[in-house]
Amino acid sequence: MNLIDLMKWRYATKKMDPSKAVPQDKVDRIVETTRLSASSSGLQPYDVLVVTNPEVRQKLQAAAYNQAQVTEGSHVLVFAAWDNYTRERIMDMFNLMAKERGGETEASIAYRDRLIDSSLARDAQKNFEHAARQAYIGLGTAMIAAAAEGVDATPMEGFDPAKVDEILGLSAKGLRSVILLPLGYRETGKDWLEKLPKVRRATADWAIEVK
Repeated sequence: MNLIDLMKWRYATKKMDPSKAVPQDKVDRIVETTRLSASSSGLQPYDVLVVTNPEVRQKLQAAAYNQAQVTEGSHVLVFAAWDNYTRERIMDMFNLMAKERGGETEASIAYRDRLIDSSLARDAQKNFEHAARQAYIGLGTAMIAAAAEGVDATPMEGFDPAKVDEILGLSAKGLRSVILLPLGYRETGKDWLEKLPKVRRATADWAIEVK
């Protein structure tokens, strides 16, 4: 299918088939595509945890108000954003860029220093919110990648972040959970949403041209 057909095919699956696990090679490609996603200043200020452990997913399901996809799917991607921007985190990313690109330039050093100054001038909550928005860019990429692999994915904001952070030990990693993305396969005939038409505003009413 082309990209438009894939987007018409995918939906936020409500009922996944627990007997069907997503093959590891598909999960690996979804994760790798997400890793290559865009992020502000290339900082990539979030991690993706790939959760398969059944006991951990049971705990996550309880923290997600018992939404069944967390355990009926075979994998849960947890997008967890940096809790703050620090000099060390920014330096680590720019050092990696310098290594991969053959060194630093005056322009890259000046940009890095401005970025550090502006980030440290903001409070931790504002920095977390900015990092969380970058995680959402990755989420969009992951959902499209999943569709390209024929895998169902259900983005979930409905969960208790404090509980998820505790279950996964995120605070010790300097992370805060942002969104969950269970991966699996729809259970045909048992998902009330499966056969309903996708409803979106008409392009003429939604895409505003400014000429």
